[in-house]
Amino acid sequence: MDLTDFRPTNALPLAETMPARWYLEPEIFQLERERIFGRCWQLFGLKSELRERGDYVSGEFAGEPIIIVRGEDGTLRAFSNVCRHRAGPVSAGKGRRRSLQCGYHGWTYGLDGRLLRAPEMEGVENWEASRVCLPQFNVATWGPFVFANLDASSSPLAETLGDIQSRVEARDLTFDNVHLVERRVYDIRCNWKVYVDNFLEGYHVPIVHPALFRELDYDRYRVETSRYHSSQDAPLRTTDAEEPDETRVYGAEDQGPLYFWVFPGLMLNFYPGNLQVNVVIPLDHRNTRTVFEWYAPTGRAVDEKLKNSIELSEQIQREDMAVCESVQKGLSSRTYDRGRFSVKRENGVHHFQLLVHEFLTR
Repeated sequence: MDLTDFRPTNALPLAETMPARWYLEPEIFQLERERIFGRCWQLFGLKSELRERGDYVSGEFAGEPIIIVRGEDGTLRAFSNVCRHRAGPVSAGKGRRRSLQCGYHGWTYGLDGRLLRAPEMEGVENWEASRVCLPQFNVATWGPFVFANLDASSSPLAETLGDIQSRVEARDLTFDNVHLVERRVYDIRCNWKVYVDNFLEGYHVPIVHPALFRELDYDRYRVETSRYHSSQDAPLRTTDAEEPDETRVYGAEDQGPLYFWVFPGLMLNFYPGNLQVNVVIPLDHRNTRTVFEWYAPTGRAVDEKLKNSIELSEQIQREDMAVCESVQKGLSSRTYDRGRFSVKRENGVHHFQLLVHEFLTR
């Protein structure tokens, strides 16, 4: 595939945005599934779902069905969720099992991936059941989360996350001891990169998100980039105690939000008193699913302030969906191919597009 129409420069003042066809062509989307989502760490589930021996969670990455299970020895393992016989699934959903049995012909695997039973396979030549095992992938944990990576040669998860842990600890933000309080799923009619582009800058906040704009000190909003992630520090606007703004969600005592994005499509949004996690799931070259989950400190009830925070996030997401779908249509215009970056506001978008190019062309 010819990708020579996009040769990005590290020099932001000279850089052009990604060509429109990179958001539109199904061939590029298929390459992204293989070279980006098939090679990067992806958030898969919660450690709390995988505490006991036999606990498992199944799902899909980049079109690859996988399962993560806690083995009899207490080790977490990630396997292909595809039976070695005729490609049926060996698990569905989540739960607890003593073994993994294919729902097609009953082939049964141990929690270590080894084939234990293959009914009615007598007489098969040049085949040994003892040599059959589910293919294994990389798995790692961080905080309350479990990650997986389809690439056997992938670098450690810590290399991808960089300094996020230390920055979270420095701000004394909610992280380890949390529980899920809300989950919402949104399907958006846009390429996944349109959605990520939008997340990675505050440039659109004054126009697209008036309620959020009232909360933030936009002049001090800044984006910092690292090797495989970026952060957005969004200080809150000062509240006048004598003339409080009753329309605001957060008060003067609250810390401003701290947003992290991890390549390719994970967002960790730390708000006062709660953590919002967004996972971007590309469906095809024109459709994207985003999963939003809100976590609160263990033991904290869903009070009015937390409800207001969730509803503000809901409003922001709806506004983002509308603008992203409009951008996707605009990218199909015969008059548009690429644009330029705001040096002050869009360094995060530039960083993301450099990474996309790097992974697709390496």
